Amino acid sequence: MQEQVRSVAKAKSNDAPARQLQTWALGSVICIAALWTASAVLADSHENVTVSHGYSNFGELKYGPDSVLDYVNPDAPKGGEFSQWAQGTFDSFNIYTRKGVPAALATIGYESILISTLDDPYGAYCYLCDTLEYPDSRDWVIFNLRDDVTFWDGTTMTAEDIKFSFEMPLEQGITEYRSVYSQFIDSVEVLDTHRIRFNFTDQAPRRDVVTWAGGTSAWSRAWFEENAVRLDETADAPFMGTGPYQLEEVDIGRQIIYRYDPDWWGADLPINQGRNNFESVRVEYFADSGAAFEGFKSGVYAFRNENSSLQWATGYDFPARQNGWVKVEELQDGAIGTGQGFVFNLNQTKFQDQRVRQAITLMVNFEWMNASLFYGLYERPESFWDNSDLKAVGVPSPEEIAILQPLVDEGLLNAAILIEEAVLPPASTTSDRPLDRRQLRAASALLDEAGWIAGEDGMRRKDGQLLEVSFLERSPQFDRIINPIVENLKRLGVDAKLERVDTAQFIERRRTGAFDIVNASLGQGYEPGQQLAQFFGSEAAEDSSRNPMRLKSPAVDRLIDDIVVAETLEDLKIRTRALDRVLRAERFWIPQWQKGVHTVAYYDMYRFAEIPPLALSPLDNWWYDAETAEALRAAGAFQ
Repeated sequence: MQEQVRSVAKAKSNDAPARQLQTWALGSVICIAALWTASAVLADSHENVTVSHGYSNFGELKYGPDSVLDYVNPDAPKGGEFSQWAQGTFDSFNIYTRKGVPAALATIGYESILISTLDDPYGAYCYLCDTLEYPDSRDWVIFNLRDDVTFWDGTTMTAEDIKFSFEMPLEQGITEYRSVYSQFIDSVEVLDTHRIRFNFTDQAPRRDVVTWAGGTSAWSRAWFEENAVRLDETADAPFMGTGPYQLEEVDIGRQIIYRYDPDWWGADLPINQGRNNFESVRVEYFADSGAAFEGFKSGVYAFRNENSSLQWATGYDFPARQNGWVKVEELQDGAIGTGQGFVFNLNQTKFQDQRVRQAITLMVNFEWMNASLFYGLYERPESFWDNSDLKAVGVPSPEEIAILQPLVDEGLLNAAILIEEAVLPPASTTSDRPLDRRQLRAASALLDEAGWIAGEDGMRRKDGQLLEVSFLERSPQFDRIINPIVENLKRLGVDAKLERVDTAQFIERRRTGAFDIVNASLGQGYEPGQQLAQFFGSEAAEDSSRNPMRLKSPAVDRLIDDIVVAETLEDLKIRTRALDRVLRAERFWIPQWQKGVHTVAYYDMYRFAEIPPLALSPLDNWWYDAETAEALRAAGAFQ
């Protein structure tokens, strides 16, 4: 499915495998930048048309058309293997359907028309195209595609393939995507073999349309038709793509190996110098993080983005580390926070009362967790745009009030939003024990007020119904974190429990809304736009993998609409702060934890030039030191 190519994800969540894979998937679309522009005049409309090597809504692009990225080593050697881990199992290579469990790095071989860099948050650059053309109105965009792009089978990519790849998600993609984006496209025209035009409807958000169309992946139409493959079904192999890596070997549920394509069309592009340096990429699957860590210690795989503070603080004193075989580093992360937290299922009647949600939130003592469980390594998220100037801070500015006041006047927001400081997670003054009695009393008062009264057995009921709360989780790593919360809730009179299920059940129940509370990462990008509707919009709430809390708020919908039409960067920032303020006031989110560094461990055969500011991207800009690897192998570092 097309993605907003300017959106940059981060790797700071506690679902380590998913974060690692997502970060690289986005990092793998990095490309050239900066542009030359020229104005032309259409004979039929006299409308100015920009012709460019890239696109940005705000400011100049960072790179020129033949630039090498700043954060790569253009002389990096090619070869060797990169290996990492993933949790659970998989049974499909199709990430665009609700059916099945997708494999790690399933999109490693896909490339898009436009791509982003990891150091330019607002730029998008021609990659499968030489240039793009668009009028001032952005009613349409034309991509002048490269004529040297080939699929893995050697056939040439054409505009017909791009048209097919764009239209298929609108016909067969998941509901949350189709419901938001299908209304934005009027038509797609193949102008010639390597020239394609996208025409947008009047209601399509003009700030998003170019990058939306430019985010189209290139898939072979002939391959799909010959093999009768559908986007809404599982797939036992990746779709026919154009990228540097192909699937070489798979052991379902246990191991995946991707191999570099020696005939890859893009190897000599300036933008690809110093990138895609590994000959093969191997993913080892483990049932849980504990088994995965043991595998790393014994050399089953060689790179680990550590997500466990316990492991990071206490687990890395093992022979391979003592021998100097394993390097352990904290690498700076300058990206927007992940917005990681527990979220309530707002379709559950008991959670539709904000007082109930607030009371449960009070039972999560982060200060104790950080001191006792996390070794002081974490900070608590406060915003969906942490570490950026899109974050709401303090009381609303006059500019924010001007946006929020009409929503208050219409009864869509409480007037308190105009004068109160942005909601922050409750801070406990008790870090030496899990239960903060002051917060217990506050939570008890909230539940009393909401009608959930404690009976003689201490348990809370309303209209004869017991207040039951379950945390849905798939990782044993979370047991030590959730169990103290469960105990705190029981002290409050809530019948709380942890439900740990396997990966397949977890994904299915999260998708269908069969849960009370679940983990979610809701952090956003530097240029929020129409994709916000998939995370927070009412229209996608009942069938959205990105809006697991099932949020339906007319005020939020209106604010999203305001953000989508923002024309200046300053307007975008003000409107996003207003949205952030309202989202946090909804209290559907219990912020968990985050850190400002990547905690990574790897066998000392990998090298990198620098860490880009917006994401950790080892599969994109790291390389393999063959001499050191051979010495490690000779010393017995690997199984």
